[in-house]
Amino acid sequence: MSNTHNSPQRSAPVSFREALTFWLKLGFISFGGPAGQIAIMHQELVERRRWISEQRFLHALNYTMVLPGPEAQQLATYIGWLLHGVPGGLVAGGLFVLPSFFLLAALAWIYLLHHDLPVVAGLFYGIKPAVTAVVMHAAIRIGGRALRSHGLRAIAVLAFAAIFLLHVPFPWIVLGAGALGLLGAHFAPGQFSTGAAHGQTTGPHAPALIDDDTPPPPHARFGWRRFALHASTGLALWAAAMTALEATFGWHGTLTQMGWFFTKAALLTFGGAYAVLPYVYQGAVENYGWITATQMIDGLALGETTPGPLIMVVTFVGFVGGWSSELFGAERLAQSGIAGATIATFFTFLPSFLFILAGAPAVEATRHEIRLSAPLSGITAAVVGVIVNLGLFFAWHVFWPRGWEGGFDPFAAAASTAALLALVRFRAGVVPVIGACAAAGLVYTLVT
Repeated sequence: MSNTHNSPQRSAPVSFREALTFWLKLGFISFGGPAGQIAIMHQELVERRRWISEQRFLHALNYTMVLPGPEAQQLATYIGWLLHGVPGGLVAGGLFVLPSFFLLAALAWIYLLHHDLPVVAGLFYGIKPAVTAVVMHAAIRIGGRALRSHGLRAIAVLAFAAIFLLHVPFPWIVLGAGALGLLGAHFAPGQFSTGAAHGQTTGPHAPALIDDDTPPPPHARFGWRRFALHASTGLALWAAAMTALEATFGWHGTLTQMGWFFTKAALLTFGGAYAVLPYVYQGAVENYGWITATQMIDGLALGETTPGPLIMVVTFVGFVGGWSSELFGAERLAQSGIAGATIATFFTFLPSFLFILAGAPAVEATRHEIRLSAPLSGITAAVVGVIVNLGLFFAWHVFWPRGWEGGFDPFAAAASTAALLALVRFRAGVVPVIGACAAAGLVYTLVT
């Protein structure tokens, strides 16, 4: 008598249409930041659908953790590429972003038109303290996972001091932390060992479609010709877009500078969106003046409450920057905003696709080698210090909105404390917490 439990069948091949339907669904339900998005993909792809095994999923995740850029979007691109080659990767990564792009562009338009209305002002008055709590919760959560040794804690403290006291630019902090990780791997390897992996299996599973011992498909085998083709295509797309912007608007034009700035931001987002936000703030608020500090906080709040990677806040920054610059005149502000949002999003995500489509075959060829964990550990530790600095920056603007002379805002402090308690102690979701604070801010504003 046969026993299906003792002889499980491998998952059936997945059609491109079936995969496309899943990636589209994922684009609309990918709430919760990178951790939540990775958890959703693990549950759906590893545990429920069995499209990929635990070890192959984690191997792909480890690669995306080393890369700059949004790791959850890159992970979706990687798995889509494994399943269906370049078209699969483009569809998986693109649909991870597109729903959030359209939603954030629409919300930015509504925000700019109606942010002075009492109802909208009241909602954002409550949202800002919640965002401060969310950022501090991110520092606590990432720190608890990343700072496993005294050496890593020291790097986090050094990174915080460098950015808070010395105003060292974020790229130098990333490079310094990676260098310390490399040195630590030689002189104190125990201080930089990797921690537990994401997601643990709790029991036996049926064989996956892409299992531990499944050989890479033909499109996933490394070849220098294929690598050169993908790399040159990605670079040509970037060069063509930048050339067109410079020819149309000049090098100092707003859209051209956005393309150049967000290209640099895309290459420096080690450690996730929270780590790059200070860099985006320095450029978009202080250097270029595309957006104000208050608008930046509001944009982060909208990014937290919409699906997609948090780095999609660049869509909001680009929309507001294009709108405020009146690129096409005062009567075409919406078109200016859409142009800014499109440029910011395109140049932020183009490198992510290039890293996966060009680099993933080499990663598949070296699945049993781990050589980048020490620099990654150092960078992740530095990110914790950078996020703490970002949380203090937000707290300053929220608790003292008019500076020291303007006085302390007790409602903002109380709401932020309550939100942080809900996130840490009761493990409440980000969206419910932001919603509750928005409602409280609206009630408080209308009453007072």
